[in-house]
Order: sequence, then C-alpha cells, then structure tokens
Amino acid sequence: MRSDFAVFILTHRRANNVITYRTLRKHGYTGRIVLLVDDQDPQQDEYKRLYGNEVVIFDKEEAARHTDSGDNFGKLNSVIYARNASYGVAQELGLSYFMQMDDDYTTFRFTINHLGEYITRQPSIKSLDRSISYSIDFMESSGFDCVCFSQGGDFIGGEGSGIYQRFAKGEIPRKAMNSFIFRADSDIRFIGKMNDDVNTYIRLGSMGKLFGTLVPLRLEQKGTQSQEGGLTDMYLDAGTYVKSFYSVLFMPSAVTIKPMGNAHKRLHHQIKWNNVAPKIVSEKWRKALD
Repeated sequence: MRSDFAVFILTHRRANNVITYRTLRKHGYTGRIVLLVDDQDPQQDEYKRLYGNEVVIFDKEEAARHTDSGDNFGKLNSVIYARNASYGVAQELGLSYFMQMDDDYTTFRFTINHLGEYITRQPSIKSLDRSISYSIDFMESSGFDCVCFSQGGDFIGGEGSGIYQRFAKGEIPRKAMNSFIFRADSDIRFIGKMNDDVNTYIRLGSMGKLFGTLVPLRLEQKGTQSQEGGLTDMYLDAGTYVKSFYSVLFMPSAVTIKPMGNAHKRLHHQIKWNNVAPKIVSEKWRKALD
C-alpha cells in the first residue's frame, strides 16, 4: 500500500471491539491504520494499551469550535468532530490521502464483475490495497473531491436496485456515505451533528463539490444501535426524525421528510436531486460574442 495514505478508524468507547481493524487485515489491507479517538473518551488509555502508536488522540472541544453542528444543544456526542479533525491529523502525519471508516465493518465485497454485471453471490475483496489505490487513482483522474464505497443497504432489490440501475447507465451516484476518501489538503468540512454525511454532500454538492459512490466496491457493517458506544446513544436519544431533519435545516430546498419502509415504517430524509446537483451545460452551446 502507498506510504502517503492511511485508513482512519473513527471510534468511541469500543476499545475492545474495533471490528473494522480486524476486517481490514482480513481483506488484505497492509497499509497504515490510525485509530482516531477523542480526548473525552473514557477508554482512551485502553485504546493506547491495545493499539499503541496507532492511536491518535484529538482535542474534541477544539474540533467543535471549527464545526457547524447545526444546533445549540451543547453536547459533543457525534462523529462529526472526529471527521473534521481528520484533516489536521493527516497533514501532521505527512499523508497525501486518507480514508475515514467507522469501527464496525464486517466485510468488503465486489458487487460488479469485469463486464459491469451485477453479481448475486458477491465475492470478498482479497486485496484492499489495490481497491483503495484504484479508488484514489479514479478520484484524481475524474476530478471528484471525495469518493466512497457503496453499502449493503444500497442494493436492496439486487439487480433492480436504484444504485445499480444508475451504474448500468454509466452514472456515478452523487452521494457519499459512511466511508470517505479525501485528499489531506481538502477544504471539505462536515456539517450537522446528525446525518452529517448527507448534510455535507448535499450542501457542498449544490456548491459544485463532487462526491461519488464507487458502486463496484461494497462494505457491510453491524446494524445501527446494535452495539454500545459509537453513535448508539445519540440515535436512541433522538431517533431518526431528528437525525433526518438536520438535512432539512441545511438544505430545505432539496430535502423533505417522508415515511420509509413497508411493515415497519420510519421517518427518513428524501432528496430532490434536481435541486442539489448543478447542471453544467456543454461549452459547445456557448453563443459566440461579436
């Protein structure tokens, strides 16, 4: 794996259960790993004992001073502060690129074969080094500001899922969630204490920043609220309505709240992409000025 890159695992109160660390090594990642832990985490000493110099402690209050949380609640129980602290840490470590990951990933898979066809029985990725390196190459050659892996939930419906149908048409979904590859000198900063990934890609996407999901690469993780630590307490306290409404606050012209699901409905954000992504008209239609 290239030496100017590291995976940042953003983790909180799960020192003895950083599933992503084991999963990365299992799937052939040989590069640098940084466990990013805030200085208010009661388990920070345990992280250091288990992972030694792979642990970096950041000042959460300082990160909060440079973050638009979208509320005045005062609590700092959100991953957004670790996300925004990542850039400074990456620069201090002399990195050119880094990838943010949650701490509960269980597997990485391919969703598409070499012909661009959807794979029903999706094989595990054996060399994450190559997959991540190719992702960085794509980001640089395409002009994207951030790319991420797809998620298991994206493919509900399999070959008929919306994300695969867009991919089959040659489109790259303009969302980016959960895992993020950035340049260390990126000027992107996350906004909104909850739903921070959605808030960021719609707000900055409307300003011309390019976020994209790499459909052929897929990650799986533990179910939300299934483990202690992380963001579980915040979700249990506020619920999905509050979570989704942060995105309405940041982009009311493009986001609404609607029921989602079948038997067990829950409120969720709905994005009107025509109100988010700028439409760039080809230069060939420019009128010549005399």
